[in-house]
Amino acid sequence: MRAVSPYPCPDVMTAGDTDQMQPFTFNTTKSLVFRPGAAAEMAEVAGATLGPRILFVTDPGLTKLGLYDAALASLRGAGTTVTVFDTVEADPSRKTLEAAVAAGRAAEVTGIVGFGGGSSMDVAKVAALLLGSGEDLDDAWGVGQAKGPRLPLVLVPTTAGTGSEVTPVSILTVGEEEKRGVSSPVILPDIAILDANLTLGLPGPITAATGVDAMVHAIEAYASANANNNPLSRMLAREALRLLGANIRTVVTTPGDVEARGAMLLGSMLAGQAFANSPVAAVHALAYPIGGTFHIPHGLSNALVLPHVLRFNAPDAHTLYAEIAADAFPELASVEGDQARCAAFIEALEGLAVELGMPTRLRDVDIPETALEKMASDAMLQTRLLVNNPRPVEERDALAIYRAAW
Repeated sequence: MRAVSPYPCPDVMTAGDTDQMQPFTFNTTKSLVFRPGAAAEMAEVAGATLGPRILFVTDPGLTKLGLYDAALASLRGAGTTVTVFDTVEADPSRKTLEAAVAAGRAAEVTGIVGFGGGSSMDVAKVAALLLGSGEDLDDAWGVGQAKGPRLPLVLVPTTAGTGSEVTPVSILTVGEEEKRGVSSPVILPDIAILDANLTLGLPGPITAATGVDAMVHAIEAYASANANNNPLSRMLAREALRLLGANIRTVVTTPGDVEARGAMLLGSMLAGQAFANSPVAAVHALAYPIGGTFHIPHGLSNALVLPHVLRFNAPDAHTLYAEIAADAFPELASVEGDQARCAAFIEALEGLAVELGMPTRLRDVDIPETALEKMASDAMLQTRLLVNNPRPVEERDALAIYRAAW
């Protein structure tokens, strides 16, 4: 499949990079399989890695659609015993994870498949960790706390958005609203299978929201203040924006275009590799209370606050945003001056959301103005993300951003 990019990748190094060539670590998934129809050949692609007994983690919507039937037929046809766990919900809970682990333990599984969106893949990652190591989840929360080992793990995304198939992060909902993360290279999978055919049936609103989510990953990775921000992540972020910006309208208006779908899936994966190593920041931190409290899908939560966080960051990050503006929107190459191009970039992102038919205000998704203060307080709990923002965010800043988004 030919990925659709508007123009070849230019020299990724920019004027500001010469003083950033410092030591870094870059981790990613061991093996990537990018091919339409690859999921239907799962036994051939991943059977030897997974072993004879597999826990197949997915969601009820995909069960109803029969989207993974061919993958199961491939595995079972090769003599593999498959236990299907298909009760993963959006913003998966600790209770759901624990149920998946119990199912895997009862079946004495030798490997895990996560098949679906970010929720299913996140549950599969931590289930593989807990089943493989026996460690306590409460000891694994946070960055670098998971020790492993884990069971063999294969991830198969069915949306082009989260990039979870190449990230060392899993996000779960604890209690009623709090989101907590496990972040460790230990939970990177052995194999990621990128099959564009699996994304062909995605409805337009989900396609749009997940596509913008992937763009957010690339933008935040490029501008991350994390000490591990590195040339590889910046290069991947820029190519991701080229692929995503060039194809997001097509996949929403022409959902059966497998080439454009493949380009989006590849762009999402590249953005995932970028932010897996140069972590995301305030957009995600402010999106989490929207999803955790009001159960708004993650991609849409990011999109709702994206332009307002970027405007807040612009005094400190306008040069960075100017560098990537034309990657997503080639017409912005003619805008002169970093501040002007940064402003045009933010306006173009706002216009894209409108063009794709997405809600653009918090009030559009029934979030009351009275909730904004608590949301701002809750956002400040996401310290692992806020520390990566190019401009420091205090609670009053978060509240001002929410008010601008409302």
